[in-house]
Amino acid sequence: MTKPRHGLPGKQQILDFIASADTAVGKREIARAFGLSGAEKIALKALLKDMADEGLIDHSPGRAFHQMGGLPKVTVLRVADVGDDGAAWAVPERWEADAPPPRLRVKERGRGALGLGDRILARTEQLGTGWIAHPMKKLARGSELMLGVLHAEGNLLWLQGVEKKERRDFPVSDAGGAAPGDLVLAEKTGRPPRLTARVTERLGDPFAPRSFSMIAIHKLGLPVDFAEEALEEAERVARQPLGDGREDLRHLPIVAIDPEDARDHDDAVWAAPDDAEDNAGGWQAVVAIADVSFYVRPGGALDRDARRRGNSVYFPDRVVPMLPETLSADICSLKAGEDRAALACHLRIGKAGAIKAWRFTRAVVRIRANIAYEAAQAAIDGAADAVPPDLVEDALKPLWASWRALDTARRKRAPLNLDLPERRVMLDEKGRLLSVAPRERLDAHRLIEDFMIAANVAAAKALEAKKAPVMYRDHEPPAREKLVALKEYLKTHGLDFALGQVIRPATFNAILDKVAESDARPEIMEQVLRSQTQAYYAPANTGHFGLALGSYAHFTSPIRRYADLLVHRALVGAYALGPGALPAEDAAQMERIGESISMLERRAMEAERDTIDRYVAAYLAERVGQVVQARITGVQSFGFFATVEGVGGDGLVPARDLGREYFRHDETARALVGEETGTVYRGGMTLELRLVEANPISGALRFELVEGRPPPRTRVLKRRGRRANIRHQRR
Repeated sequence: MTKPRHGLPGKQQILDFIASADTAVGKREIARAFGLSGAEKIALKALLKDMADEGLIDHSPGRAFHQMGGLPKVTVLRVADVGDDGAAWAVPERWEADAPPPRLRVKERGRGALGLGDRILARTEQLGTGWIAHPMKKLARGSELMLGVLHAEGNLLWLQGVEKKERRDFPVSDAGGAAPGDLVLAEKTGRPPRLTARVTERLGDPFAPRSFSMIAIHKLGLPVDFAEEALEEAERVARQPLGDGREDLRHLPIVAIDPEDARDHDDAVWAAPDDAEDNAGGWQAVVAIADVSFYVRPGGALDRDARRRGNSVYFPDRVVPMLPETLSADICSLKAGEDRAALACHLRIGKAGAIKAWRFTRAVVRIRANIAYEAAQAAIDGAADAVPPDLVEDALKPLWASWRALDTARRKRAPLNLDLPERRVMLDEKGRLLSVAPRERLDAHRLIEDFMIAANVAAAKALEAKKAPVMYRDHEPPAREKLVALKEYLKTHGLDFALGQVIRPATFNAILDKVAESDARPEIMEQVLRSQTQAYYAPANTGHFGLALGSYAHFTSPIRRYADLLVHRALVGAYALGPGALPAEDAAQMERIGESISMLERRAMEAERDTIDRYVAAYLAERVGQVVQARITGVQSFGFFATVEGVGGDGLVPARDLGREYFRHDETARALVGEETGTVYRGGMTLELRLVEANPISGALRFELVEGRPPPRTRVLKRRGRRANIRHQRR
């Protein structure tokens, strides 16, 4: 490899360096290779961002760079095919690009050493138009086991996978004592085309209460059991005294406002008018957060287990906690009437909602009450029996008055306003499904959100002022290629979107305001969401685009997020608040830790989303054969996806079921267009569909058109080359 010259490199030099490097290349490696320092490193960061926006480079999961459309230099691969001659082919274990993942020929020292489903850490090499994988280390196969349900056909036993994308069933060579109808873990054995499944563990009845979350837990390998030493440490630290030197806030009527079904209580709030002359008309407030850093010390067994999990995972029927229940549901949970250790964020809020000052202390609090969102809202709205009258006067009314100031500042800041509904699954006391419905959005929810955001901003800025390490919650502006695609899509709705303008959250809000009463609003809102980047944790501050904030960290949920625990430890060290400060070795590894907990967060989100989909499918299974009101959520060349209004779920209407007419896929308009009649099926349309399948095991739905119903009326406005600009007219 040619040694790069010193000085800020050009784009082609960076591409050449990445291509010729033998190991993973990140910003640090580029800066070192070109001898950059100080202001040059800042300029390099901007240059790399520009290159990413232009589509020249992309990030690998470890935030190393590789050429767009290529592979990281070192990555985890999964063996997807083994030929009759023993040659193995692998695919990336994680692939988030729009294009199909590349297949790599595995260059093994000994043929046949790898089997189907094996995972390897490998160095990748591009040769011509193909790829070669050089194995470095064979990894554990635990997460590659197949999860499925057994069913019998004649004398044969078959395994049906729980994945929506799993199109085929596998013959079972060894049932391991399991019977038809059982949910099992199995491993694929043999070689294509003679693959079979061998059951390794029987998990029980897939339709029993609590099974849907268990499917996600096993599928994604969520750690459920704590190490014995972690459980012992939790019992020991839970008995320790709260410690000397804590600020006593037990006289304040602090309240915790949470979901009715909350399993733990991280945060509580209090507010009152500020009597200081320099803040006339303003407010003083306390956001009290469970002092988890006092109990979970760096390097201990509890800390190791918490970092391995990254966060708690919440299902309708259970929670997989980041910390043992001795801490998460008891001693760290801010329960009414109990003395609890807290890290208190003291805020001074100006009359117009600006945060004028903040300070952090370790405190002892005694929560006056744990109140559900619905009860707090009802009390403010005048319900006499929702909350005791003295609590309304002492706690809720001052909170609402100070929140109105925060709300004024929020509106002025104009964060991204995507009001996407959240589904709530209701279960009975035995865990059986009762209903699925959108969760109501109240001012009480917004109040707590705005107080938490204020505390999170204060934590980030306080650490910056102390020049202490910060684990930021970063949300970068949308990439240019996403904006170009959004512009083309909005054009099909007659909406202009200028790429040359400075893109702010308010830019997208203005678009949504224009379609406030339109049937297309839900689809446009979803497309705006898809244009956004994914938030992540990192020690480098890129701001939070969605919230329109320059500095933002997560501070308010240390029971359930490891990132918040790191911020607490940094505050403890910066303010000299006692034991539990962030150690120097963790401060030096913040980038790596941020990458890890960002990945674990995505895993948790996938687990929660998949489980909700299974509950929705189970709820809709009783309506198979019925006609439902649905909205198209996505369009592909092979058909369109739709969701049941007010319930959710995602089901396919295959293009082959749309009749004998040929339907052309208009990718820009996200529509299927009939070549003969001009009939259009496009995102955002509402129509009646018949539900023909609801599979609770995979969470998949399938719909079909209702015979005898007229197709949606459309008209073609004009053609641009081969593509039509088509508007859907309301029936």
